[in-house]
Amino acid sequence: MPTTPQTPPSDRRSAVAPHSLRTRLASGLRGAALDTRPLAHPVFRRLLIGQSAAYIGTMVTGVTIPVQVHALSQSSLAVGLTGLAGLVPLVVLGLYGGVVADRFDRRVLYLASAFVTWGTTLALLVQAVAALRSVPLILLLVAVQAGAFAMSSAARGAIIPRVVPTHLVPAANTLYFTAGNVGQIAGPLVAGVLISLPNGYCWAYGADALLFSLLLYSAFRLPPVKPTGPRIRAGGLRPVLDGLRFIAAAPVLWMSFAVDIAAMTLAMPTALFPEAAQLRFHGGAGLLYSAIAIGSVAAGLFSGWIGRVRRQGRALALAVVVWSAAVALAGTVDHLLAAVVLLAAAGAADLVSAVYRQTILQTCTPDALRGRLQGVFTVVVAGGPRLGDLRAGAMASATCLGLAWSGSSLLCLVVVLGAALLVRPFWHYDVSSAHPDHMTRQS
Repeated sequence: MPTTPQTPPSDRRSAVAPHSLRTRLASGLRGAALDTRPLAHPVFRRLLIGQSAAYIGTMVTGVTIPVQVHALSQSSLAVGLTGLAGLVPLVVLGLYGGVVADRFDRRVLYLASAFVTWGTTLALLVQAVAALRSVPLILLLVAVQAGAFAMSSAARGAIIPRVVPTHLVPAANTLYFTAGNVGQIAGPLVAGVLISLPNGYCWAYGADALLFSLLLYSAFRLPPVKPTGPRIRAGGLRPVLDGLRFIAAAPVLWMSFAVDIAAMTLAMPTALFPEAAQLRFHGGAGLLYSAIAIGSVAAGLFSGWIGRVRRQGRALALAVVVWSAAVALAGTVDHLLAAVVLLAAAGAADLVSAVYRQTILQTCTPDALRGRLQGVFTVVVAGGPRLGDLRAGAMASATCLGLAWSGSSLLCLVVVLGAALLVRPFWHYDVSSAHPDHMTRQS
């Protein structure tokens, strides 16, 4: 009986190895790629599309305002004051917006605050068309816009866990932050082109108003999103204090806020970009404003691993350390391209930290408190950069650009790493224990 020739073992290994290697490589790439499963949910998909367009427009305005203020005042301190102008309404309406989001239909709150934001953008367009050249008026409009943003953010953050399954919340947040960072890349570049045109401020504010209309449509199409659990009946400060007490009893939550405050107030260099572009790089403000977002988008495209990390507190702290180190290095170079690369590395770390901050909050908080805690989150996340702008502008005016940029960033690195190591529940936090009752028992 004839026998079938046998392949020698060495030949079999050589034949199988390339196939096995390709399979493992393909599997690894799929695991690292951006998780798009939340897009299968129509409500979330509409929200993301509308918010993505709004992100671009918001960043166009976000670049146009400081450039216009700097052109009118020739002062980095005045640019820093744009952050201070929005801080008080951001804090007040962020906290009370969270209370409203826990008491009434979150869809209604989101839609109403979006209309106010849109109206403020139209007012910025009018002041540019009329050539009023008034820094105080711009600061007033920034304050109104900040208050509306705080209200809408409190509602939107509480909506997301209701429109996607819990296990997809990290992926949904990653998609949101990635879309936001795409806007932070495209927005400044678009702003740079529009501002350079005749009547460029008018074109920039008009583009924002047009793009923001898509967010209004997506908000209008939302289903009712009423809070679950016991209805808030008390008024005044009590509901706000209830949310703050919940945070105070959960070391993981308050540390996630604390490291973000440190990162934004001590290591946020954006208020220094106009001065750096003018004096150090001789142009390139648009690239500087886009650089952080470029890194964030790159990290987002390969973010499939983020949802598999269990030690999210530790990962958050280390991401902020990387952010601080990269920002500090960016402030020491004299070449625009080197600064952009380092700021992009900082942006990649910022994407990771942002996803973990939001996910820790949403998964460790009962729905009845989500609006209030999302309001606190909005105050921290949006208020921190404004304080950072004020700190950077004042510090640069009092000392020098390098100390305001790099020196403060290095201080942030030391503060965050030291605090994370000292607060053991945060450093050892495991996502498998992400239940509200467990969070308040840790000490």
